[in-house]
Amino acid sequence: MKRKWYDYLWIGELAYWILGFCNILFAWLGMLFFCIPLFLAIFGGNKAYCNRYCGRGQLLGLVGRKLSRNVPPPKFLRSGWFRYGFLTFFMVMFGLMLRSTWMVFTGAPLRQTITLLWVFKLPWQWADVSMAAPWMAQFAFGFFSVMMTSTILGFLTMVLFRPRSWCVYCPMGTMTQGICRLRQRKEDTEDGREGKEDRGTA
Repeated sequence: MKRKWYDYLWIGELAYWILGFCNILFAWLGMLFFCIPLFLAIFGGNKAYCNRYCGRGQLLGLVGRKLSRNVPPPKFLRSGWFRYGFLTFFMVMFGLMLRSTWMVFTGAPLRQTITLLWVFKLPWQWADVSMAAPWMAQFAFGFFSVMMTSTILGFLTMVLFRPRSWCVYCPMGTMTQGICRLRQRKEDTEDGREGKEDRGTA
């Protein structure tokens, strides 16, 4: 089967990590991985990003061919309580990251550390951030921490279960699925209202 251009988006995922290690400020590019899925869900009403354009999912699928145990993930990973609970926790952590950025913006000192799995702090003093405002650098450190944490979780579940088991509970996937459901519910409600109006005028 002929491959499409979007089958190679895993290269973009690798490029993001290479650029981020070269200069932490490239972490800002990760906002594309947040905004594009939401844009497609809100205006397209579908999960095209998860199903077709997600470079991380593609990368996990490729690496998982060799490293994955390829067994079904546990049922609780698919459950609504876990997926929405994990999304809530993830968003709280994201909010704390924004709070740290705001504190630096208002005068707090820059903290050049990468936090993995929300606990382990890695010094990142070698990063040159002199060309950016301190708050921009702080956001980059925080966002790169979030991206690295989610990637580590993705690779852990890839090894333990099926290659793309991360996609089962990915916060962005859960969020876009929720948006699509709300959009579909709204459209169904509007269709039902229009149907009643048509019957009323018949």
